[in-house]
Amino acid sequence: MLKLDILVLPVHPDDAELGCAGTILKEISFGKKVGIVDLTRGELGTRGSVETRAAEAAASAKILGLAARENLGIPDGFFENTRQYQLKVIGAIRKFKPEIIITNAYHDRHPDHGRANELVEASAFLAGLRKIETDDEAGPQEAWRPKQVLHFIQDNYIRPDILVDVTPFWDRKIECIQAFGSQFFNPDWPDEPQTYISSQGFIEGIEARAREFGKSIGVKYAEGFTSRKMLGVNSLFDLR
Repeated sequence: MLKLDILVLPVHPDDAELGCAGTILKEISFGKKVGIVDLTRGELGTRGSVETRAAEAAASAKILGLAARENLGIPDGFFENTRQYQLKVIGAIRKFKPEIIITNAYHDRHPDHGRANELVEASAFLAGLRKIETDDEAGPQEAWRPKQVLHFIQDNYIRPDILVDVTPFWDRKIECIQAFGSQFFNPDWPDEPQTYISSQGFIEGIEARAREFGKSIGVKYAEGFTSRKMLGVNSLFDLR
């Protein structure tokens, strides 16, 4: 059994790269085991295909150094926070037993992001109830509830509760994003329809947000996270 320290549960392949790749890279550099389980295959995306995006996700996983990357195959765009999909997410949580889960923003330009947030939040709680029975290839799964669920910040601005300095990892974060060549600015895909996220300005916006967050804590680049749960520190000197 592979136990993870952090499990990222984003709705689309590439959401994790945009929202928290710097933090993933940083935690892995500290020796933490991190994995991503994408909820959908992103099959409704205007550009590329399911097969293309799967290959891109695998390429990004190698750059990140993930311990695992899987896909739950939940329908893109048409899922709801229902028992059917909760059981899929519960199964992933119980399989990897993470201490921390990171998932999509509370609300965002793309409606899937907020709905994924609700689905993962509910599933993280329900995964700790032993009377909910789930199985995987190894047999019955044990109940497991993570200590913390965090949400990265996406297109819409949300005031973060935590800022993580990712300056040393910024170039590799951009490399991970660029692994999704079908989705973002890429001169090699001139015949694909242009979209909001395929413009050069979109990536520049990601950098601008990271610089804004970084300025708040006196570093060049930072990623922001929110939490519905009150957060604590061991010492006031943990604060920047």
